[in-house]
Amino acid sequence: MEKYKVLILTDHTGHSKENSLYGLVQKMRLHPMTQEIDIASRGNAINQDFFSQIAGAKLWIKQADNNFTFSENGQHLNESLSIATITDYDLVWLRMPPPLGKLFLDFLETVFEGKVIINHPKGIYETGSKAFLKNFQSCCPPMKICRSKADIIAFKSQFSIVLKPFREYGGKGIVKITGDEVSLGKEMIPFDTFIENLPDDEIEYLGVKFLKNVDQGDKRIIVVNGKILGASLRLPPEDSWLCNVAMGGKSVTSQVDEAERKIVATIDPFLSKMGIAMYGVDTLVGDNGQRVLSEINTTSIGGLPQIAKQQRLPLVAEAVDLIWQFFLAHRK
Repeated sequence: MEKYKVLILTDHTGHSKENSLYGLVQKMRLHPMTQEIDIASRGNAINQDFFSQIAGAKLWIKQADNNFTFSENGQHLNESLSIATITDYDLVWLRMPPPLGKLFLDFLETVFEGKVIINHPKGIYETGSKAFLKNFQSCCPPMKICRSKADIIAFKSQFSIVLKPFREYGGKGIVKITGDEVSLGKEMIPFDTFIENLPDDEIEYLGVKFLKNVDQGDKRIIVVNGKILGASLRLPPEDSWLCNVAMGGKSVTSQVDEAERKIVATIDPFLSKMGIAMYGVDTLVGDNGQRVLSEINTTSIGGLPQIAKQQRLPLVAEAVDLIWQFFLAHRK
């Protein structure tokens, strides 16, 4: 069997022991198609030319071995580094946290031209805007692109709405509007105050109907090469309607229903063509009781090792095998 070299781009400074990278690396390291796995971190100052200055064709890397694991001081990504020429790699795996700017993503596409990149930079950028969901309106609650105050006023006149900034993440910047009241997290302000303070030339929101069943949780479904591998349900804290774990919600393992399988079947062909191998689909319970598409996440998807442990299934090894299948189907 032919073997291939893998380069993983990450930033270890934001990692915790729950980060999926370490489990994925160990399973990929043992896969029969893997010759070698090297990890390059933006968190190493010696790599700043590449990650921050967007220049150079060399990186300082750490070769993964059976001792590669998370450590609080990041020693596994700080010690025994060697320099690598990036053209030596067959597969580049992008495991960096959002946001990833267009300039950097364009640079990656250029510098790794002809290589399989998971997920592909252009695909990450295009799917990274909330406006991308407009391609799948049949799977989503009622929505509207809001680029003006008039757009917001017209949309909120129909029902309670949520405004999502195009390129924020992790629940940041989300606004809920009900009648003449606006919820900014835990702060409530009059709608007139909110709309007056919006700069006319910087309005870029995806407006979405607020769903009354949001307290039933936001389900994250992990998909690799078109196959659903698992799901977790994120529930909001008692004093909030936001389900994001980073904002105080909690997460429990869950199952995927038929409506969600249809959603994945609808969006996966589009994502695969864009070079998206591993992604997360978020769903909410719609007003009719069926789950609908809420978000598509294509940057550094986590949570799979935790789901695998809870369900006692070899999902991480399966994910690695599916990634290699994606690689074989997309290499030139």
